[in-house]
Amino acid sequence: MADTPVKGAHVRNEEQLVATTGFHQLELEASGKEGIESGTGFDQDDMTRMGKPQEFKRNLRPLAALSFASVLQATWEFILISNYEGLLDGGLAGLFWTYVWTFVGFGFIIVSLSEMASMAPTSGGQYHWVSEFASPRYQKFLSYITGWMSVLAWQAGAASGSFLTGTIIQGLISVRNPDYEPQKWQGTLFVFAMILIIYFFNVYAASWMPRIQNLLLALHILCWVVVIVVLWAMAPRQPAKAVFTEFSTLGGWNNVGLALMIGQISAIYGSLSSDATAHMSEEVRDAGRYVPIAIAWGYFSNGLMALILIITLLFAMPSVQAALDDPTGFPFIYVFAQAVPEAGVNGLTAIILIPVIFSNILFNASTARQTYAFARDKGLPFSSWISTVNAKRKLPVNAIGLSCVISGLLSLINIGSETAFNAIISLNVAALMWTYAVSITCVMWRKIYHPETLPVRRWSLGKYGVWVNAVALLYTLFALFWSFWPTEIPVTLDSFNWSVVLFVGIFIISLVMYVVMGRRVYKGPVVDVKRD
Repeated sequence: MADTPVKGAHVRNEEQLVATTGFHQLELEASGKEGIESGTGFDQDDMTRMGKPQEFKRNLRPLAALSFASVLQATWEFILISNYEGLLDGGLAGLFWTYVWTFVGFGFIIVSLSEMASMAPTSGGQYHWVSEFASPRYQKFLSYITGWMSVLAWQAGAASGSFLTGTIIQGLISVRNPDYEPQKWQGTLFVFAMILIIYFFNVYAASWMPRIQNLLLALHILCWVVVIVVLWAMAPRQPAKAVFTEFSTLGGWNNVGLALMIGQISAIYGSLSSDATAHMSEEVRDAGRYVPIAIAWGYFSNGLMALILIITLLFAMPSVQAALDDPTGFPFIYVFAQAVPEAGVNGLTAIILIPVIFSNILFNASTARQTYAFARDKGLPFSSWISTVNAKRKLPVNAIGLSCVISGLLSLINIGSETAFNAIISLNVAALMWTYAVSITCVMWRKIYHPETLPVRRWSLGKYGVWVNAVALLYTLFALFWSFWPTEIPVTLDSFNWSVVLFVGIFIISLVMYVVMGRRVYKGPVVDVKRD
């Protein structure tokens, strides 16, 4: 991408960029430890411009950052294990085509977020970008609300990953013992076990993670290859016409188009969290350049793998209705059972669980950094405690622990009401879409009316940036609208999509918090940004 010059003390032309980079690299290589702690000269300049101290170790190198993005997003894994709604409302062809347009639509969102991550590489992500790029009249309010929505979205997403892991394990037990009746409290115990693993890796094994990121990426790809090869070699085969042209509306909707709009939630869920690496910006070396690269390349490489996986899965699915009726609750386990014996089903499912577990670990890491950043700017209650960084480990241990506790508390809701818990999980989609929409709108406003005030960006959309942002915004609003619809009719208390109620409720709570606390203590990160 082309560099975009702007006015101000931090403007550097091409010759200055080369000279500065070389100077800082030599200086940091000579000091050794300082390079690990502070990153490159560009990293130091970015943190100085944003007025933030360097509290974390910058131990994620470019390839490790890409590996982090790819493994965390785990698109093919989550599309495989959470495609129930897409099959229910759309069938074989529906799941394929909704994923295709979701992949394209999200692509515009991802490149828009990548550019903002280059301009302001901070753990705060969307709420910081809103604060810095919005109109001064609205930046404080919009940033505060976006911060709350972002915290909500990431915490709900962290809970959903652990919950899916626990329920898949219950599904495997059902395969081995058909008489087993899964109990909600048992699933919650599996979630607790997953949370303990997450906490251990993110606190006590955190120093290992950058060293094994590339191995995790290789595992992510290897597991995909195994599943693809086994299904093509051993599963029964649907005709191509059925896969690409036969739609179904098993959710009760009498209009195929409407069913597809609702069923696309599976594809949207699998494509979420592509911006996770932005929240790790303060731990990536040369973040202004390599964080956007990791976000973009991680998304598109994952997306293509998921597309191939979806085609393979659909060709290997003898019956959509039978897949939806599988006693495990997971259509992919039904597909595996048609291709391999019981031991093979267990083996293939374990192959999926391994990268999903590491995805959950990385997801919690990103969630904790986002929560820490918002607390650092005094956006949350008990901000001082949440934003404390452990001096020895150079980690936001309190934020990590808090995220684990929230996941555990949310999982307890499932014991009393699976409907309520599912509503909280689905809220992940709507809340993230809100943060995308607001941040993209703000950067568009800045580009149109005050382009000279934008920070230096080393990953730029160039002269077409506003148009790319506009398409991204339209798709975001489109996805947000359909995320609130129930997946089947007739609508009952159990099938109603309660996420719309929770979304409005959390929005109102954030407004109340702004009036009670936010307007007095929250200034927004923009007040620390140095523009001269």
